[in-house]
Amino acid sequence: MKVLVINCGSSSLKYQLLNPETKELFAIGLCERIGIEGSKMEYEVPAKDFEITVTEPMPTHKEALALVINAITDKEHGVIASVDEIDAIGHRVVHGGEDFVKSVLITEEVIKGVEANNELAPLHNPANLIGIRTCQELMPGKPNVGVFDTAFHQTMPAEAFMYALPYEDYTELKVRKYGFHGTSHKFVSQECLRELGNPEHSKIIVCHLGNGASISAVKDGKCIDTSMGLTPLQGVMMGTRCGDIDPAAVLFIKGKRGLTDKEMDNRLNKQSGILGIFGKSSDCRDMENGVAEGDERAILAEKMFIYKIKAYVGNYAAQLGGVDAICFTGGIGENAAHIREAVVEGLEFMGIKINKEVNAVRKKGIVDLTAADSKTKIFKIPTNEELAIARDTYEIVSKK
Repeated sequence: MKVLVINCGSSSLKYQLLNPETKELFAIGLCERIGIEGSKMEYEVPAKDFEITVTEPMPTHKEALALVINAITDKEHGVIASVDEIDAIGHRVVHGGEDFVKSVLITEEVIKGVEANNELAPLHNPANLIGIRTCQELMPGKPNVGVFDTAFHQTMPAEAFMYALPYEDYTELKVRKYGFHGTSHKFVSQECLRELGNPEHSKIIVCHLGNGASISAVKDGKCIDTSMGLTPLQGVMMGTRCGDIDPAAVLFIKGKRGLTDKEMDNRLNKQSGILGIFGKSSDCRDMENGVAEGDERAILAEKMFIYKIKAYVGNYAAQLGGVDAICFTGGIGENAAHIREAVVEGLEFMGIKINKEVNAVRKKGIVDLTAADSKTKIFKIPTNEELAIARDTYEIVSKK
């Protein structure tokens, strides 16, 4: 089985061709600056240690996908003889609203359903749909599957996803918590369950920590709460996003600074978080360097970041009624040993204790970070959203 995984942005197209059963990665790459001057395509064949960058005009996603197809079927450096070898195409779709609680085979009805949720993700859903339609046009007859960032979180109970706003804001405007990074949370929690021996009952907290960060509480394999909300702005402090704040603070700042709605949105989403506090960068590595140099704002940013994550871990431990395992994933979660240690520090009273020596050693793959006397397991589990998308695609297509 060969599945082409597509993640389409407004001016980009990420792709992977892989086997969901064996995890074999045939090709990986990215098309950037689609519709913008200076567009280019990166193409890599890991097995051959081959990579190339092609600079070529890509007025639309159609030209970008055509370049991808040409690359993977190239006689010299391609990985398949023709697109006939592609069994299915899996698409990342950001927002499924309440309409999509799991991955689905894409039909015209599904496309209309995604379009109906465009208002909830105006920058992402339309771009995701472009990728779907382009694949349908250039590879007619191939099954396409939509895998939604929000789907895994749709098992949350109403008391977790509802906001205490007038009820008609939910019924008429669809305003509620949806959550994001669902594909990653599902993948990591399932990997964790395997590490635990696939118990019938389980209580897992997944910390997906990167430039965008979210925490989820997973009970018996199903999400019961997650930190991101109507948009990815809610939750823990992130690289450039503010996370949880008093809504009145938004109105106060907007009025005092005379900002437009768009300017205030930009301030909350792109100028806040680690960047807003540290001031020099949104990158956790730069913040850590600043901490080492004694930069007071870097130290404050790091303390705030850790504090917010720990607050959610404690919250979800209470909602779950205990914790069997805490998983760290994402760029920060997988690589920042100091952050992992600091998040669980002080939680020994809950039976949570990390093995500091093991945690300090960088190692690939799943790593058990649990101290010998810890009642709760602690894992570093690399996320693989593309593999998760490919697996869902394979599962759906194989049932046809």
